Amino acid sequence: MRILIAEDDQVLADGLLRSLRGTGYAVDQVGTGSEADAALAAHEFDLVILDLGLPKLHGLEVLRRMRARGCVTPVLILTAADSVEQRVKGLDLGADDFMAKPFSLQELEARVRALTRRGLGTASSVIKHGPLSFDATGRVAYLNDQMIDLSAREISLLEVLLQRAGRLVSKDQLVARLCEWGEEVSNNAIEVYIHRLRKKIEHGPVRIATVRGLGYCLEKIPG
Repeated sequence: MRILIAEDDQVLADGLLRSLRGTGYAVDQVGTGSEADAALAAHEFDLVILDLGLPKLHGLEVLRRMRARGCVTPVLILTAADSVEQRVKGLDLGADDFMAKPFSLQELEARVRALTRRGLGTASSVIKHGPLSFDATGRVAYLNDQMIDLSAREISLLEVLLQRAGRLVSKDQLVARLCEWGEEVSNNAIEVYIHRLRKKIEHGPVRIATVRGLGYCLEKIPG
């Protein structure tokens, strides 16, 4: 799960980065509206946390441009000006939720989870595929109701595969979903993560199939 934070207050941005990365998300951050607009035009994210008072380009204009491009990524707006007028403008332009500064990190994390579920078209925080399940709230996975000991990277990888269970996921798509800017992750590294995850979850009717040269698919084994 990949998140973009557009926030010019670096102290606040650093706090958000630590909090969200600590729960297993891949998080990128920009400090101006023009940087946010460029990032959203060039990359795909699962959620945008957008401050309205950005320099160089107002947050509402960033939102307007991304919706004009057809981007439906959920947007959580942060604003110090908790006014009805700004809320109405944001909602009219396609915002999904608001938080007024100052706010609780715990509440923000809960809203992030809710918005990412909404983006996937589900109301539940639990994703299931046969005997395999992932609880997005607790960031834990279970196989046959037994918790699996997974690293943060393995958890993120499993989440992506579960969200697309039965469909092919390319290595490039995995890198885009799991890795932040400046993080060097090769195709060989993805293969290593896949190998480690396989050893931990392939003890039942679920497997990670490799489609040579194309990617991976989480599927149930006929039986």
